[in-house]
Amino acid sequence: MPKPFTPKVVTANALLEGDVIYQTTAGWSRDLKDAEILTDEAHADLRMIEAGAQVDLVVGVYLADVSLEGDTPRPTHFREDFRATGPSNYAHGKQEHV
Repeated sequence: MPKPFTPKVVTANALLEGDVIYQTTAGWSRDLKDAEILTDEAHADLRMIEAGAQVDLVVGVYLADVSLEGDTPRPTHFREDFRATGPSNYAHGKQEHV
């Protein structure tokens, strides 16, 4: 029996800056809360194809599991939590405003 599809978001790294980015319904965002939440496997596959074709903007496209707190996605794996908050060695980028 196949594993049930859990909510996911499309994530990648911005090609020029290297920042972690998330696919939205209108493009890309550096904030996970803006990400399009995918709950249908066929739709997720289509969004992955679309994202992967944007080789001039992104690199390393993949689906990341999320849980939902209301309408807000939260990472379910420590790697995605780390990526969402940015580098941890000193405050810059996403952690600059924390």
